[in-house]
This record gives sequence, C-alpha cells and structure tokens, in this order.
Amino acid sequence: MAAAIKICGISTPETLDAVLDAQADHVGFNFFPPSPRHLGLAEASALAARAGSRISKVGVFVDPDDAALRDAISAAKLDAVQLHGDESPARSAAVRAQFGLPVWKVIPVATASDVVRAQAYTDAADFILFDAKTPKDAQLPGGMGLRFDWGLLSGISMSLPWGLAGGLSPTNVAGAIAATGAPLVDTSSGVESAPGVKDMDKIAAFCKAARSV
Repeated sequence: MAAAIKICGISTPETLDAVLDAQADHVGFNFFPPSPRHLGLAEASALAARAGSRISKVGVFVDPDDAALRDAISAAKLDAVQLHGDESPARSAAVRAQFGLPVWKVIPVATASDVVRAQAYTDAADFILFDAKTPKDAQLPGGMGLRFDWGLLSGISMSLPWGLAGGLSPTNVAGAIAATGAPLVDTSSGVESAPGVKDMDKIAAFCKAARSV
C-alpha cells in the first residue's frame, strides 16, 4: 500500500486546490503564530469550507491552551489535532479526552533515544509523527527543511501508527519511504519556493513521487 500523504502549512485557496488535485490524504493548517505559515481563524474557516469533506484537516499547534484549541477546532472543522511542542503524555491524553479528536504527537528526533521516547505516548495519542529535532535556539519547532538519520527508524516496532517528517521533498521522499517503510509522509518547506509560499508544481511532484514507491 502506498504511503499516506500530508501537505502541511497550506494557507491559500490556490495551494489548497493543488493539494486536493494531487489527492493528498491530509492537509495541515498551522495555528502557531510565529510561523510564516500561520493561519488566522477566519482564513482557516474559509479554507476548511473550501476543502469540505474531501480531505482530512489537521490543525498544527505548539503547546496550545484549551481556548486556542477550541477556537481553531471550531473554525476549521478539524479532523485531528497535531501537537508539535513539549506536550507531555498527560497533556496529549487530556486534549484527546476533552476535544474528542485524534491526537498526532510530533516527536523530534536526533538520536535513537528520541525514537524510544515515542512509546510514552502509547495510551496518550493516536498517531506519532517523527520529525527532525531543531537547534535549541530555533524560533520554530519544525518546517525548517531539516532531516534526521532515517536509519534510526530501521526495524521500528511501534504500538501506534506513525509517519515521517523533516526535510522531505519531491526528490527524496521516495527514498525516504523505501528506507523507513513510513506509512505516512509529511512535508511543508519541501514543497515551497520561499518560507510559507507553497509551490503547486512541487506539491504535485511530491505526491507523485510518494506514490511511486
């Protein structure tokens, strides 16, 4: 079975249409204000209405409070919540229980011990997304085009469904899937012409390459 595809950081009707045309499985709406891909509630609502039920809508948050989650879930009719900060297993479980949506927990990876840490979320999340760990002084927790050693996922045995993010692009996504067996791949900066500016041709190429494996 081909890997599922998530295109993250979509912020315009035109690029959303490109994601839909390429038949990606998930679209990511970014609700982290420092990000160049950040969406306001009105923008997210309009994009969600345009997408309708044709694609799964995942909201991306970094250590959000309940009010921020409630507002975004309502505005964007989210199908899942992606936690990309320092949320503990207890916080992840609380978000899932309170809002009744699947929780995707991002695990930043630099070493094998980071991969092992994902097991702590077995009963607290619904999906694990392995992403490259950013430098300590970085302003963003992801979306910087960084990748980690995919060999760290070799032979991985996870109790939760999982996916791969971090530095994926049309040119390397097929190799990443072949190397890791990732059931899902997620890209943001890898299909951009500039930070926050999605390239419709790259979106199409990424989806085609991911499905070629």
